[in-house]
Amino acid sequence: MTALAGRWNFDGKPNADRDCARMLAAQAVYGPHDESQWSTEALALGRRQYRVLPEDIHDAQPLTGGAGRFVLIADARLDNREELEAALQIAPATARGLADSAILLAAWERWGEGALDRFVGDFAFVLWDAREQSVTLVRDPLGARPLHYHRDRNFLAVASMPKGLHVLPEVPRAPDEERIADYLLLLPEWGSQSFFKDVERVEGGHIVKVTREAMTKRRYWQPQRKTVKLNSTAEYAEGMLHHLDQAVRSQLRGAGNAVATHLSSGFDSSAVTSSAAIEMARRGGKVVGFTAVPREGYDGGAPPRRHGDEGPIAALTAARYPNIEHVLIRTGGRSPLDGLDRNVFLFDQPILNLCNMTWAAAINDAARERKLRVLLTGQMGNMTISYDGITLLPQLIRSGRLIRWAREAIALSRKRYLRPLGILSNSFGPYIPVWLWDWINKTMQDRDTGFEAYSAIRPDLLAQKGLAARAAERATDLSYRPRNDGFESRLWVLRRVDLGNLHKGQLAGWDVDVRDPTRDRRLIEYCLSLPEEECLVNGTTRALSRHAFANRLPRDIIEARTKGYQAVDWHEGLSAACEQLRDELERLDACAPAAAVIDVPRLRNLVENWPDGDWHRDRVTRPYRLALLRGISTGHFVRRASGSNA
Repeated sequence: MTALAGRWNFDGKPNADRDCARMLAAQAVYGPHDESQWSTEALALGRRQYRVLPEDIHDAQPLTGGAGRFVLIADARLDNREELEAALQIAPATARGLADSAILLAAWERWGEGALDRFVGDFAFVLWDAREQSVTLVRDPLGARPLHYHRDRNFLAVASMPKGLHVLPEVPRAPDEERIADYLLLLPEWGSQSFFKDVERVEGGHIVKVTREAMTKRRYWQPQRKTVKLNSTAEYAEGMLHHLDQAVRSQLRGAGNAVATHLSSGFDSSAVTSSAAIEMARRGGKVVGFTAVPREGYDGGAPPRRHGDEGPIAALTAARYPNIEHVLIRTGGRSPLDGLDRNVFLFDQPILNLCNMTWAAAINDAARERKLRVLLTGQMGNMTISYDGITLLPQLIRSGRLIRWAREAIALSRKRYLRPLGILSNSFGPYIPVWLWDWINKTMQDRDTGFEAYSAIRPDLLAQKGLAARAAERATDLSYRPRNDGFESRLWVLRRVDLGNLHKGQLAGWDVDVRDPTRDRRLIEYCLSLPEEECLVNGTTRALSRHAFANRLPRDIIEARTKGYQAVDWHEGLSAACEQLRDELERLDACAPAAAVIDVPRLRNLVENWPDGDWHRDRVTRPYRLALLRGISTGHFVRRASGSNA
């Protein structure tokens, strides 16, 4: 990875290079290996390098091209290098001496913006065009690499992370209250607002073009709704395996002879781990699969239809492949609040799920200790390789195909993939009024679907900040009724969260490059084109996925009726942190910007009325694991972003 920085003074004032150097220095943690810069009096571009890929040793950024027309700085890993090299007619011997940034620039010289349709991988880049007198900012389709900017009438400043911009006197360091409110309400991270006032971000899959006079933004990645037509289920399954293996193989670059994976008892991480094991065996390498498990002797139960100890089932996957080393990670009673300051420094944003960050950080620690530079995950597998097909149910209702619906409903119930109430909820939930949906959940499932159940936001802000209207603009139902369109719902989830800062921070904090093959553009586009009828067949959810991976994964995973529950012992670490919670709440109450968005009195009431059990019931889990911890994490970020050291 690479930390980028640049400044363009529209009025021609000198010393852009001085400010660019300061911006690079502020981001040194994200690029400790090399620094270089290109500049004129009014324009400067630079980068700090973090060497991860074998070709990074050849990186000579900033790069110039087009007979001096272009200057490029890029934070890029291109997963289809060989395809691009062939299209650009770059000889293999020449290509071996080129970093990915050089391939990217050559593609831009050849195809211009059309090159974006050809790139596969994680990237963010800044391109100066001397002929057009413009700066172009781009991020990959799902935004795996971050890119932020500040523009006013006098200048443009660009940096990978907000801290690079905050060294400039013209850029205030203050939280963006509206963005914080959106975050607390779990609205999709759409739009250019960052967590900091007057700092914007390039959205994933977008291109931003800046001139002295204007700025334009557009989405360049927009998958089209289409259905691939193959001859059989076997062919669809073969295509899925091909695309996953291709994604895993290309993302192993730089891993050496060992790669780390998140190996839970779930379908997606197991599929990624198995694919990695097959490829690494071909290379004579191994996979280290890390599984987060509860402390030894834990007997605190788990939520309904969930299993808390994922170790035994994950071990079955590891046992199928001789080159997988299985490592259990126990966080015990570790407080989820211990890393709050570290999180703000590394990520320049709050962490949504502190419980998950606790075990994820422990896995990162273990990977770093073993000098494993690449860690594969399967975070977006639910939207790609293991899509369950449940949205077929409301589609059958809407289209009047009631016989097919009845057949699927009866089979789902008989095979126990869904309970009768779940079948009805998923079938009719998208079409019933919100008030009825809320009533059904409260009376029949002891579940509160209102935003107050999972969010620590002050209730009065909902109307005050226009949050309900913004939720509607972002296709968000605050009651979280099921959706009735598989294509749109998956695309919505894929675009919902921006992980760029988190990936950058994990590399800086642990020397671990986190990659997700289930976010591969080719895999996503293929899976979105699969017929929905292949995913739900005769009451079997994920039917196509089960068929595709039947010979790769253990039967316990293929036929699973329950789901794993990461950090099932989360409440023990939280309970041990009560004094930390009280202390943090006092600080939030004394910080006006934090108290303006966080419902501190409610959170204090939760702490003072600590539960004595039922930790895995919704009525306890939602206020404590979700609302309380999200409020603490976000409030702490607001405190630090406001400059409070209290």
